[in-house]
Amino acid sequence: MDIFCKIIKGESPCYKIYEDDDVLAFLDISQKYFGHTLVVPKKHFANTLDCDDEILKKVILATKKIAKHYVDDCGVSGVNILNNNGKEAGQMVEHLHYHIIPQGKECKGKEKMDFVEQQKILKLN
Repeated sequence: MDIFCKIIKGESPCYKIYEDDDVLAFLDISQKYFGHTLVVPKKHFANTLDCDDEILKKVILATKKIAKHYVDDCGVSGVNILNNNGKEAGQMVEHLHYHIIPQGKECKGKEKMDFVEQQKILKLN
């Protein structure tokens, strides 16, 4: 079982940003960027290439919703949305996930902000 499955099952803690019946999004505590968020399906798929189309659609729409929230409601001027498929492509955890990385001058200096504070700023209610 990978770390994302453990987070989804509640066996490992996370700083939740968004959740619905099929998707969970949380802050990536292994990264140094303000607001670096991971969006994952609750059902395990290794990557985009083996994901069921309906679930993939839900993950991508949730990714868009969160990224738009960051820009429209959280004062971020832009975002990177990234996805790696397979170890050779840089995928570190074999569980489908999309990265949302807020960008802009308003993010500078917030890299060391506590994750609880980042969650308060970015959480989508």
